[in-house]
Amino acid sequence: MENERLQPPPLTLLDRYRGQGFTALYTTTVTVGGGQAAHGRASGIARSDDGSLFLELRLPVAMGGPGGGTNPEQLFAAGFAACFHGALSLLARRAQVEMAHATVAAEVSFGRDPVDGAYALIAEIRIRMPGVARRVAEELVRDTERLCPYAKMARGGIYSIVRVID
Repeated sequence: MENERLQPPPLTLLDRYRGQGFTALYTTTVTVGGGQAAHGRASGIARSDDGSLFLELRLPVAMGGPGGGTNPEQLFAAGFAACFHGALSLLARRAQVEMAHATVAAEVSFGRDPVDGAYALIAEIRIRMPGVARRVAEELVRDTERLCPYAKMARGGIYSIVRVID
């Protein structure tokens, strides 16, 4: 297994779903505790249910913290960029467009929201597709925006349930 070459997912992931309701293909849970400062953002520990994610959260220096750990904005940016790249890659493969050197960068800013006086996020996605004609790249990116669940969530919101459990 150690020498096994990693493969992209099958193109069947692009097949249209015709079911009546949402059907989960994968579910994960990440739990964050408050750590030393009893504050998940400032000193939390994030653990995934399968144990593959375990990291310390720290408030970035720009927000008055010590840095030295990751933060929610970095995690969101990583997820957004990875998901967008994955969807773009599937669509490019289906269109027989070579994009082995393509990159997706997600810039996420945390800041003050003038609408409600609280906080908001802004995300900018930057795609580089060396060797791909601009017209083709723009069409693939437009289609990726419709396919990528992170892009859909950023554009239209996410169905969210928040509840207290025992």
